Amino acid sequence: MSILGKIMKSKRIYLSPPDLKGQELEHLQAALQSNWIAPIGPHLDKFEELLSRYLDDLPVVALNSGTAAIHLALRLLGVTEKDEVICPTFTFVATTNPVMYQKATPVLIDSELDTWNMCPVQLERAIEDRLKQGKPKPKAIIIVHLYGQPAQLTQLLAIAQKYEIPVIEDAAEALGSCYNGQKAGTWGHLGVISFNGNKIVTTSAGGALVTRHVSEAKKALFWATQSKDKAPYYQHSEVGYNYRLSNLLAAIGVGQMQQLEEKVAHRRRVFDYYQQNLPADVLSFQPELSGTFSNRWLTCIVLNQQKTSVTPLQLQKALEVENIESRPLWKPMHLQPLLRQCPYYGHTVAEGLFQQGLCLPSGASLQVADLDRIVQVIKRVLSV
Repeated sequence: MSILGKIMKSKRIYLSPPDLKGQELEHLQAALQSNWIAPIGPHLDKFEELLSRYLDDLPVVALNSGTAAIHLALRLLGVTEKDEVICPTFTFVATTNPVMYQKATPVLIDSELDTWNMCPVQLERAIEDRLKQGKPKPKAIIIVHLYGQPAQLTQLLAIAQKYEIPVIEDAAEALGSCYNGQKAGTWGHLGVISFNGNKIVTTSAGGALVTRHVSEAKKALFWATQSKDKAPYYQHSEVGYNYRLSNLLAAIGVGQMQQLEEKVAHRRRVFDYYQQNLPADVLSFQPELSGTFSNRWLTCIVLNQQKTSVTPLQLQKALEVENIESRPLWKPMHLQPLLRQCPYYGHTVAEGLFQQGLCLPSGASLQVADLDRIVQVIKRVLSV
């Protein structure tokens, strides 16, 4: 009891909080003391170096968000007004918003149940249908690795190659994941990483564009720093953006990258604990397809409505009463008011996952006692 006679709540368990237990403060203090606080400096260079080294030495540009990275990727591929870009419906709106920045139209594709990502069958159906309607060939395909689980890249990339459509690999949630031993973010013509506050590696806010050619990285950097021409005065011949990551935030990223493998291992242990201690007959987890390695950024469950009448919303509310954060799975883009007029190809796979799914706390700082507390609440609510 507190001195006010009220029962103290148990500590808050967050969904995916930052995990700062390395040398982040040391690097940040060094950046402050050096006075390099703008979007230029040695920690920014170091962060890009570490990220590039991890991603098979591909050229990278550190930016202030993953959304900015998708936007610049679309510009590099020449996406403009009246173009169409194929996107998964089961994703966060940051995947589709940059398409609309370019005044292009998202063409939305349903998921498949083996990974919850873009369905190859519906992808090819969409391309064929757009061409039959006399539409221009889609300008790009954005493939997302949902919650860290790699999509079915072999099939998806084969379709993209068949129709000669470039791929933007949205690995915003998948740093540390692999497909057939190759790192997520390195498969597409261009790749995207996010370092938002809830991601497996964070810079508070941030992202990166992964390219295949130095020339692409240089062009993206040019646009990301207001497209300043080489002139003795401020001259601009192209539209630019204020998209560069600051040296201060990059300093945090340097400390974070040094712990990436342990962060992934911890989140996978969190997933394993849930899987071993929650009832398999009442709920299921996002699958890990053979040949893939998920960073398990978020552990997600789907309730079996044939076995329980409990809804994800009821479970979420019960967890919240116990000061435990959870959240619904992404609401599909074709159900969003913003995108309801966009073409959609599929059935109800993404809708079903959204209606029956929930994201559980998955942070790299979770301890067994925290996980047990979460599991006990879920078991109580499900009456198992």
